[in-house]
Amino acid sequence: MTAITAPLGRAGSGSRRRPDLGTVYRWELVKLRAQKRTYIGLGAALLVPMIFIVALLTGDGGPDGIPFGNYVRESGLAIPLVGLFFGAIWFFPLITALVAGDIVAAEDGNGTLKTILTRSVERWQVFAAKVLAALSYAFAGLVVYVGVGLFVGGLIWGFDPLISLSGTPISVSRGLTLIGASALAYFLPTVAVASIALLLSTATRNSAAAVVATLMISLIMQLLGVITALDFLRPYLLSEQFNAWQGLLREPIDWAPVIRGAWVSAAYSLPALAVALTVFLRRDVAGG
Repeated sequence: MTAITAPLGRAGSGSRRRPDLGTVYRWELVKLRAQKRTYIGLGAALLVPMIFIVALLTGDGGPDGIPFGNYVRESGLAIPLVGLFFGAIWFFPLITALVAGDIVAAEDGNGTLKTILTRSVERWQVFAAKVLAALSYAFAGLVVYVGVGLFVGGLIWGFDPLISLSGTPISVSRGLTLIGASALAYFLPTVAVASIALLLSTATRNSAAAVVATLMISLIMQLLGVITALDFLRPYLLSEQFNAWQGLLREPIDWAPVIRGAWVSAAYSLPALAVALTVFLRRDVAGG
């Protein structure tokens, strides 16, 4: 970690200009590439859809009763959509938290964050770069997760037209566009999960605590969403926004859940990032 932070110090020396946000962001990506948990998350994003496809090939049953579950052997386009449904329960929040919950706390534990904050890089730049790096990782994981399911599923069951949630046929080209749009809609609550994990990582200074707490928050929201007496909370739970993409797969498109997913996700993300930034800017460098 010392070797990674050194270029930032040199870039801020008197003979050179101070590093900009892009430079700090690139170094955060370099650090992510050097960490094992980065590859654990991306590897899981690759393996889980493969395991699901193998299970379909070796068995006769299927994921009945869920969106597009009845079409997984009729069109490869259904595979990533089923994956999005299952991934929202715990899998994708976990992948996101693996890095977002670690990205600040790990450097606290290693003692390298103190070194960075005492050099000629603005604190807000360091924080913003970590946020961008965590979100880049989460987006990359989502692309791998959806892309592997789509590609392998399409090779096995064909890139055939899909039946929408309204029972109308969707052409292949439109289906691919809607899958991409669904992934983007899915990314919005993912940003919120990452923001919560970043807040916990910054405030607790403990990677394990931040990752576990983020996952627990996600699971608690899932639990609250199935309690009938708390139905009034469901539209505002972050877990519910992971299913907003389903509105895009109706005919005509139902934009209401997608729009709600955007502002509800922002309602979680922005305060979490604001508090995390405040804690980060006020960090006592002398005390670690």
